[in-house]
Amino acid sequence: MNQIEFALRVFAALAVVLAATTLCGRLAMVVRQPRVVGEMVAGVLLGPALLGAVVPGVQAQLFPTDVKGVLYVLSTIGLTFYMFLVGASLDHGLAAGRNMRRASVLAASGILPTFALGAGAAALFFGSLSQDGTSLWEFMLFVGGALSITAFPMLARILQERGIANTPIGGLTLVAAAIDDAAAWVILAVIIAVGAAGSPLDALDTVAGAAVFAALMLTVGRKLLGRLGERVERAGRMSRDLMALVLLVVLVAGWFTDYIGVFSVFGGFITGLAMPQSAVVRRELETRLTDLNSILLLPVFFAFSGLNTEVSGFGAGGALWWPLAVIMAVAFAGKYLGCALVVRVQGFPWRYASAVGGLMNARGLMILVFINIGLAHGMVSSELFAILVAVAIVTTAAAMPIYRASLPDGADRTTDDVTPPPVPAPNTP
Repeated sequence: MNQIEFALRVFAALAVVLAATTLCGRLAMVVRQPRVVGEMVAGVLLGPALLGAVVPGVQAQLFPTDVKGVLYVLSTIGLTFYMFLVGASLDHGLAAGRNMRRASVLAASGILPTFALGAGAAALFFGSLSQDGTSLWEFMLFVGGALSITAFPMLARILQERGIANTPIGGLTLVAAAIDDAAAWVILAVIIAVGAAGSPLDALDTVAGAAVFAALMLTVGRKLLGRLGERVERAGRMSRDLMALVLLVVLVAGWFTDYIGVFSVFGGFITGLAMPQSAVVRRELETRLTDLNSILLLPVFFAFSGLNTEVSGFGAGGALWWPLAVIMAVAFAGKYLGCALVVRVQGFPWRYASAVGGLMNARGLMILVFINIGLAHGMVSSELFAILVAVAIVTTAAAMPIYRASLPDGADRTTDDVTPPPVPAPNTP
């Protein structure tokens, strides 16, 4: 095949991906679901679940191995910049003082029970769902970490659309979700490092390299990028050369973290955290990067995930229904019950506690990123991958119905019961 034919195949695959994800995204919005739910479903439908089952010849023609390789590269670039935007959009002011303490408790309430239940389910199904060469503890860590994730970007968008992102309950939930995701990435980085090196001691170089990179980027890098932010603030816009510099920093950070054995999304996320807290910088980054990334590159990632989702085990009498039911149940119960109970204990009404539990349960794009990294490093079997894709879609789709049932339209915009009662001062003698 010559280069022109190959280019035509890639263009055809991209056109199909864009059309399918756009259509399914619009349909999801019609039924009052986030667009990302439709895009995730579209990715699965382009794989063996529908297109490969109905017209396998067409699917094989559209997505041969070499084209899938291009899709993988494009999706990796898209994910790296997506995580960069996630890090850059995080409001550092929310993570301070009492709000940070409350958020840390909420995050722990979502991580610890979910991780424990997920690890227990992984131990139960280790023999049937693990990949050859994966140890029991690696498998338990991976499943527990994957289920501990919360879809921070989707959560932020929902809270902004509902007008409660800056309320105490909104800020509390946002910071807790960010902590959840950061903890999950640390777990994944350690698992990948150990899996690639063969033992915890051999992985020290990778873990140390990631820690040094993060420390330097969040200190020296933040100071240097702060100067860039000052120039952008003075000019009121980001010049072409400064944008090129930002893109270069993200690409180099992604390359370095991939090179040391973590993953490029880690480099993108840490670089985003190091960006200056400037409204002009955020506006310029979102204006320049968000559309291309969210409309084309992320849908490519959904398609790539769908092409790797084998659904044969879900047929009549399939062997995957029982592990799917167990993993789905522990994923939902760990997040919803843990988070809702802590929010209620912190003084919020039950309806807010239920709403937060539902939102924190959404895993969205983030769990797909997590499990695709595991797949790329040979830690995930096709059966476990399919189960976790189903968990991603169902928990994300359930988030808004639970939220609306807990807080009907307009109820979440009232302020009379959003703020918890103050903590009484200790008695003094």
